[in-house]
Amino acid sequence: MSHPSVEDIKTSSRGLRGTLLEGLADPVTGSLSFEDQRLVKFHGTYQQDDRDIRDERRRQKLEPAHQFMIRIRAPGGVFTPEQWLKLDAIATTYANHSLRVTTRQTFQFHGIIKRELKATMQAINASLLDTVSACGDVNRNVLGASNPLQSRLHAQVHDWAQTLSLAFLPKTRAYYEIWLDEEKLADSGQEEDPIYGTAYLPRKFKMAVALPPLNDVDVFANDLGLIAIVDERGNLAGFNVAIGGGMGASHGDPKTYPRLASVIGFVPPERVIDIAAAAVTVQRDFGDRVERKHARFKYTIDDHGLDFIVDQMQQRAGFKLEPARPFHFDHNGDRFGWVEGEDGRWHLTLSLPAGRIADRPGTPHLTGLREIARIHQGEFRLTATQNLIIAGVPAGERERIDALVAQHALDAENRAPTALARTAVACVALPTCALAMAEAERYLPDFTAKLQPLLEQHGLAEAPILLRVSGCPNGCSRPYLGEIALVGKAPGRYNLMLGADHRGQRLNTLYRENLTEPQILDELEPLFARYARSRHRDEGFGDFLLRAGVVDIPERDRRSGIPIESTLVEKVA
Repeated sequence: MSHPSVEDIKTSSRGLRGTLLEGLADPVTGSLSFEDQRLVKFHGTYQQDDRDIRDERRRQKLEPAHQFMIRIRAPGGVFTPEQWLKLDAIATTYANHSLRVTTRQTFQFHGIIKRELKATMQAINASLLDTVSACGDVNRNVLGASNPLQSRLHAQVHDWAQTLSLAFLPKTRAYYEIWLDEEKLADSGQEEDPIYGTAYLPRKFKMAVALPPLNDVDVFANDLGLIAIVDERGNLAGFNVAIGGGMGASHGDPKTYPRLASVIGFVPPERVIDIAAAAVTVQRDFGDRVERKHARFKYTIDDHGLDFIVDQMQQRAGFKLEPARPFHFDHNGDRFGWVEGEDGRWHLTLSLPAGRIADRPGTPHLTGLREIARIHQGEFRLTATQNLIIAGVPAGERERIDALVAQHALDAENRAPTALARTAVACVALPTCALAMAEAERYLPDFTAKLQPLLEQHGLAEAPILLRVSGCPNGCSRPYLGEIALVGKAPGRYNLMLGADHRGQRLNTLYRENLTEPQILDELEPLFARYARSRHRDEGFGDFLLRAGVVDIPERDRRSGIPIESTLVEKVA
């Protein structure tokens, strides 16, 4: 049986409504129709099933154990304690008793069944949050710098994440009619949308706002990146604009590849929305609507040429970009422990390996954060590397927070005892992701435990090596920006990628293909030995591999306009 194309489904959906109301009301199956599964993504949810039990259910002649993942729209990743408590209640009432921090600074719920999907959406709305544009062929959740070293500037960056998110929400009222039972108006299904039209975008679109010197949002991995430029008085002067970043790829398909965004110029704050709208609509009009694997903005740019795309953007925005201004990033990770902000309040960053918050024997993390939320006077901030900041803590409250963190094993020593584990990122992968070829989140603790003795053997126990694990090549964990990355190829087999830097300004490259765990460890051990023996002071592992000639800079990186500061001519013997 052939299905209509995604493009046909979108244009005939009456503003993303389709037959969702009928499908949700059908008590016979836990599934939605093919068409509605594509539309429901625009409402912030994916239909999945438990792949661990799929074969057994097939043998029993049962349909798969259908369930839904719901993703929150939370630009900048900031939540109040009241919202945290309501999301905790949703996780324990409707989902699988866990909250999961994503690499886009928001939460996902897993394990929600169809008959409770609407009630879950209404509970999210009651927390003053929504799921609009968290998924689908639209602008997704906008990232904003989260490490609060400069509170005033970080507040402005967060405001820009909110502004961009609101500016690019779809105009359809389908979400409110279907999930919140709002009354249909006369133009229901015919709402005009000057940005998205009736076909929306060819694929998803991602934005991020970074505040140097911390690239904690991996700004160059986004379709549109804004790099905050601060003037000599410490005020926000505007943003450098970068376009065409993206992590997705497909094994064995050279037409697909990861790409770093290209820096194309500078804009003052009052022109940010205009240039962002120009980028989105250029992708809308020139993006590939035939082959979805080739439909991201990065391919549109490479197919038509960067100069052509920039010229189109400038024409639509009504102005020419100024030359890009100097900027510098130190690294793209989080800084753990307590940091004091400009206003005298304190911020505690906790490591959450793979972003999963749940109660397990000896580590009641969901309960612990619930108890913290009940007394916390500030806010919670999620980071793009799946960690958590308990932000805005008055100095006098630090002791109470520390006590609860220790009581519930949320401190770094118990949560992520090594430097490798604290910086590692993994996607969900099995058992729920339909695209997963290998384990990621569930494999991460075992792999770091195997890698750690090799690091200790060479005196590298606390070397901050950036590890990323992905169950497939689509790149949700941004594996191509890892100094070491495993990209799933098949059950128990991964491609080994090496050589990204710790600033998020250089992609890694394929080092060995289709390896088992013992083979991966055998490949890494001699490289650790060389690194320990010949590294420069404060030289990252990825930078060393480049200097040693183990990897080279991909040609696309050389053309990106990003400073490749670690390109050293000296070679290692």
